[in-house]
Order: sequence, then C-alpha cells, then structure tokens
Amino acid sequence: MPTFPSSTVLGYPRIGPDRELKRALESYWAGRTTRADLEATGAELRAATWRRLAELGLEGLPSGTFSLYDQVLDTAVLLGAVPERYREAEDPYFAMARGTDGLAPLRMTKWFDTNYHYLVPELGPAFKLDSAKVLGEVREARALGFETRPVVLGPVTFLLLAGALERLEEVLGCYEELLAELAAEGVAWVQFDEPALVADRSPAELEAVRVAYDRLGSVPARPALLVAAYFGDLGEALPVLAASPVEGLALDLVRGAVPPELPGKVVLAGVVSGREVWRTDPARALGVLRAVRAGQVVVSTSCSLQHVPYSLAGEDGLAPGLRARLAFAEEKVGEVVELARLLATGDNPPTVPGPAPAGSPAPGSPTSTTSTTSAASPASTASPTSPASTASPASTVDGAPARSPYAVRAAAQEAHLGLPPLATTTIGSFPQTGELRAARAALSAGTLTDADYDALVEREIEHAIRVQERLGLDVLVHGEPERNDMVQYFAEHLDGFAVTRNGWVQSYGSRCTRPPIIHGDVARPRPITVRWARYAQSLTERPVKGMLTGPVTIVAWSFVRTDLPLREVTHQVAEALAGEVADLQDAGVSIIQVDEPALRELLPLRAAAQQDYLAWAVGAYRRATAVAADRTQIHTHLCYSDADQILAAVDGLDADVTTIESARSGARILDGVAGFTRGLGPGVYDIHSPRVPSEAEVEALVEAALERVPAGRLWINPDCGLKTRTYPQVEAALTTLVTVARRARAGR
Repeated sequence: MPTFPSSTVLGYPRIGPDRELKRALESYWAGRTTRADLEATGAELRAATWRRLAELGLEGLPSGTFSLYDQVLDTAVLLGAVPERYREAEDPYFAMARGTDGLAPLRMTKWFDTNYHYLVPELGPAFKLDSAKVLGEVREARALGFETRPVVLGPVTFLLLAGALERLEEVLGCYEELLAELAAEGVAWVQFDEPALVADRSPAELEAVRVAYDRLGSVPARPALLVAAYFGDLGEALPVLAASPVEGLALDLVRGAVPPELPGKVVLAGVVSGREVWRTDPARALGVLRAVRAGQVVVSTSCSLQHVPYSLAGEDGLAPGLRARLAFAEEKVGEVVELARLLATGDNPPTVPGPAPAGSPAPGSPTSTTSTTSAASPASTASPTSPASTASPASTVDGAPARSPYAVRAAAQEAHLGLPPLATTTIGSFPQTGELRAARAALSAGTLTDADYDALVEREIEHAIRVQERLGLDVLVHGEPERNDMVQYFAEHLDGFAVTRNGWVQSYGSRCTRPPIIHGDVARPRPITVRWARYAQSLTERPVKGMLTGPVTIVAWSFVRTDLPLREVTHQVAEALAGEVADLQDAGVSIIQVDEPALRELLPLRAAAQQDYLAWAVGAYRRATAVAADRTQIHTHLCYSDADQILAAVDGLDADVTTIESARSGARILDGVAGFTRGLGPGVYDIHSPRVPSEAEVEALVEAALERVPAGRLWINPDCGLKTRTYPQVEAALTTLVTVARRARAGR
C-alpha cells in the first residue's frame, strides 16, 4: 500500500486573502487587463497558497483546487464538454460562465447544501481530454519545490450533475488517459471528488460507482487513487468503494460516522470541519481518529476549506471571548497539523476554548454539524440529483399560526392594490454604484458622517424609484442601497450575531459574501428597514415593497452556533422578523417580500430526514409572516437552487406571490407549477449574466408561463436582484421586460 503524508486538506480558499481574484476577474471582464494578466494573478495566488500551507506545516498539498470561476466548469473543460455554440466565442470559458451578447450562459445552481454556485455541465456528442490545467498546476508547484496531489471532480459525480450517468463508459476513457498522463508526470496520488455518493443512491448508481473504480483501479500504470466523499456519510456507497481497487478514501467524520474497519486502505479522516468556523475540540477529534481502523489514518478536513474565510488575522473587532472560539482556514490547517502530531506521538491535547457554546456534539457523531443537533435535520446535504420531495408540509407547519385562506386575502389585496394582470416588478436590489461602495467604506473608516451617508442613501433610493417609474414598472422597490448584503445587513441589526471585517467566502465567480456568525440568542432590539421603506413609499403613488430576508436564509447563510438545534435558532430569527413585518405594515407598506432563496439549499440529502426539515422550515416562514393582515400582500423569492424539487414546500409557505428563478434554467420550473394556486413570477431575465435579453427571448418565457399560470396570477420579473449589474444593463433589460408584459397584457 502506498503511504500518504500524515496531514492534508481537501481544498483551500481561492479568491485571495484580499479578494485579489475578484478584482482580477472584474478587471479582465471590463477590458482593462488581458487574459494573460488574469492567468498571472491566478499563478500568484496558487503559489502563495502552497507556500503558506507548507509554512503552516501541512505535509500533503493539493493542486487543482484553484479555479478562475468554478471547479465543475473546469471539469467540463478537462473532459472536452464544451458545447459547440461556445467554441467560437472570444473566451469560451467565460462565455459558458457568464454568456455573451449572443449567447446565454450555462445553467447555474447550488453546490449541494452550500451557498456556492456551480455551472451545470451540458454534454456534447463526444469527450476529449484536455489536461493542460491539471498537469500545469502540478508542474507549477514542482517548480516551487512542492509535490502535490491533483484534485479532480470524479466521473460519477460529474455525470450525475450533468444528468448523464448513461455516458459513464465514454467519460471513463478520459479519466484513464488522465491517470496515464499523471503517472508519466511522476504524480504519486490523485484525488477524485465524489460528493454525490453521500446522497441516497439507487442500485444502478451504485453499480456505476463499482464499474468506474474497478476500471480506473485497473489502469496498469497510474497514481494511487483517493476517492473523497464529503458533506455527509457514504452509507451504502462505502462497501462498494471499500471493495474496489482504490487505495484511499477521504471521509467526512464531522457529518458522518466512524467507518467499519478498512484494512489495506488509507483513510483521510475529516475531523476538522471545512464548513463551520468553530475551533475543533482536539480531545474529541483525537477520539475519532483513534477509533478509525485502517491501513493508514491521515488527519484531514471534512471537505474543502473554500467554504470558510482565509484567516482570523485582522479580526480584532470580534469580542475576545468569541474570537478565541473561532478558526478560519489558516487556523484549521494548524489544527490538522497539530492533530497529526498528537496522533503520531500519542500525546494528549491541552485544554483549549471549545468550538462553540457548551453542548456542541463530538466530531464524528451523527449530530455533529454547525447546522443542527438533530440527526433528522439538515446534517446531511442536499444533492442536485436527489429525488424531488413530494411531501407537502402545508398541514404540518410546526405550530406556526395561519393567515386567512388565500382566496380571502387575494380579494382584499385586489381591492386595496388594484394591480393589473401580468404585473411587473423586480426582486429587490438595484445596482450598487461605486460612489455608494466608497461611501460605505468611508463610513466604516470614520471619514464620513452618518448624516452624509444617510443623505446619499436617500438620493440612491430616489434615483431607483424614478428609474422604475420612468420604465413603467407596476410594483417598485427601494433598491436596497443601505444594504451591503441581504444577510449581513440584518445580522448587523440583530442581537446574537457578529460580523467580520474580512471574512469573505466565494459564492460564485467573483461574487463573495461575508457570512455573519450566530453566537447567541437572536432578538430585534429596534426596527431595521422601516425608515427606508417609509421614505421610498413617500416618493411615489405606486406600491413599494418592503424587503426582508427570510429566517431560513439568514440562518443558512450564516455560521451558526452549535449548542441549539438549527430549528430553534431559525425560529428565533423568525420571531425577530415577525416584529419587522408588523412594523412595516403599521408604516403603511402594503407589499412585503420575505425572501427564502436558501429553502432548497438546506434540504437534507437523505429522503428520510426531508419531511421533518420542511415542516419546521416552512413553519418558521409562516411564523415570520402570519402577522400580516389580509390586504397586506406577502411575496417570497427563491433562486438558483433547484426549487422545482420542493414546490410542495414552496406552496406551503403560503406567500401570496412567489417569484422564482426560471430564465437561467430554461423555464424548467414551469413543468411543476400546475398545482400552484397563488401568484407566481417565473423569472424572465437572467441577472447573473451581463447580457441583455432580447424581446423575443422574454416573450417566449412569458408565453410559456401563460400556458400554465392565469394572467391574473402571473407576475413578470427578473430571476433575482440587480445588485451585481450596472444601471445601463438594468434599464435596457427592464425596458424589454415591461414592453413584453404590456404587449402580452394588451393581447389578452
């Protein structure tokens, strides 16, 4: 059996400690720099990562985990899965990621139960290996004096994400070629990531796993094979892999259980969480490590560290007691290295601050996760290939109060609002200008007064209102210029949260967020959004939506305390939001949107746990919105998360209007909305691409929606908020949207 270094990580953040990749990407997209400049920044970031990991004492260094946009897109390029329509583009890679004036981008959705977005592969008639990136990074690292372990998305997961497992035989030829090339390069180990294997898998899918790794294990001259499965327990896939010729398995022992004995295998024991920011309890982690029985036990992270910020350095604004309990990527590498030392020496660890408030479960236990202390809640992650949940939580809403029947509310709202059929609106945010970002930074630095900042926010709100009035939208938004992020903004105004200064985590491409940290009981000390909503409504006779982020999404996009079940934390947030809904209503706001884009994201991977989650998640939403009067129209929004798999739960939210991503995914959501009985707004404009859709594209989407939803209940809106776009792009696209909506309205 080949030996493996004693410590490693499955991946590392790649945006740069100061978001260098973000700036390099956006400079290239704006035409200010060249592709060569962008590649040079990537090389610098890779080199800095390898050097830093080595300085921290990590022995096993990965390569191939860096991406200019997305690792699934990189795998598509590796396998030659570039659709023909993109091949003539100036830059096919970014044409697939972002689209061009004449090309829509690939569909985008969530990576299992994370807030990271991947591009869904679209397979052509044949595969053809292009190993330049994989081999190039091995050579880059070697030139710096580092031997690395290439990391590649595995064949089964790649095909499951593409919905094309029947093409396994074809794609395995490319993986065999890759193994031969890596062997010729002198690579000792290669890591194939197979996170889809921790989902419920059918007998045919498990047979595909057996076929794939029997065949790859039979390549005569190859590196040793490491299969990495994370975000949950391998379950029925474990014996399949254990019986295969692969030399090593990387297991998530934070969310999964200690495996049975695996003689002859190298086991990378993922006892340091790659998903949460609490320090690892070394005594508990060592207990798990010492319980693993295998040919060799290696200390590792549970998954890639790309889901946590780089470092606690510079986070002096956090309360000392809280900071002492935290570990970001660098600190987690230090934990891995120290645990490897303790495992080798047999020493006992010193007592250190716990990873979270008292009561955290032990790593490796069935209840160990930042998300929950219940095995029936989202401890397992949702797979993009999980079967759709058919159970409706409408009659089980976790004790939440109910509003009046929809028919009663709809009549009251029609009388009060008087909106036309095919009403037009946007989702919430408008472009965040450079002036606004600079002002926010100046306010934080103390060089801009609160009064001057507030005056700028008022000017931005008035500008957004006037633009929408001029374009002819029916229901307006204030544009959210006061908000840095849809979750962080609320975290800054609620008790029980802490926010970081530089805790950036990649969401997709150049888009990064700073997830807040929930460390105590959540409460709302004062109104949060009422001032700006009241001001916006005072500027216009048209209704302006009050804008709130829902309780599930606030929790899902935060790092969460582990001493309470996720359900309880979410219900605390829901109670705080209920107060905000009541205050907005009292301030004269007639339409309140409570977004839940993360509802699908937290759906447990295993079907047995889904109904419990949906019941309490839907109950939390109802708890937040039940205070609304009949004539107050409640909207919700979901995007980029395969929400078609949980439409029964979406209906169970009991919102009066649901706006949902549809344009980017080719209107696939429409196939499941036949039984949807409330207002529905399938998006007709993909805002994650800089391209402006044509009238013909928007018209086709509107007509497709009208075949399934009556005009009186159909809304016309973009896929998501407009924060990342420019005003010229937004005005052009919304002009098209309004023109098509009016034409369709006149023709009915």
